[in-house]
Amino acid sequence: MAKAQRKKASKKELIVQKAACMFREKGFPATSMRDLAESVGIEAASLYNHIQSKSEILQYIISRISDDCNKHLDELENAGLSGLQKIDSVIRFHIQMMLQKFEDYHVMINEWIHLEPQPLADFISQRRSYVQRLESFVSEGIAAKEIKPILPYVAVLTILSAVRGLEFWHRSQKNYTPEELEENMVTYLIGGLKSN
Repeated sequence: MAKAQRKKASKKELIVQKAACMFREKGFPATSMRDLAESVGIEAASLYNHIQSKSEILQYIISRISDDCNKHLDELENAGLSGLQKIDSVIRFHIQMMLQKFEDYHVMINEWIHLEPQPLADFISQRRSYVQRLESFVSEGIAAKEIKPILPYVAVLTILSAVRGLEFWHRSQKNYTPEELEENMVTYLIGGLKSN
């Protein structure tokens, strides 16, 4: 019984991985269940033994990445770090997500608009809250005079936009290592925020 459940779970994870790749390459609307079944190597009808719909897969991918992001902020809020240290950690976290979980992360930041109405409303609310929490880290740094007196929203927008730019690295022929990218991006972004 347990072995059958593990096999089903691993098949579902394979389906989710293939779907994330296809959603990134073709976009959610252009990815069909038939295409997905073909990439997994099963009949289209067999997909429904593992998932209910394409929309369910999209929601699953976005939810697990979003949950990881929120869990990271929860940990930072209780870590006794300064505002600047929290921002440093956030930058590193998002870079790691973009480098190690690229397919899923890309789907979250580009395909969320295709969520069903209720999950869409929930995601928009969570995203708004997430940005506000990041702004509070910047505000802490400003209050402690670690960070230049800039609009926290501008700082957050700049950081998240810069990390999204790593998509170009995935497509490029540049031979920079993930470690080099992380250290250079952190140095550049934190250097631009520091007050001294």
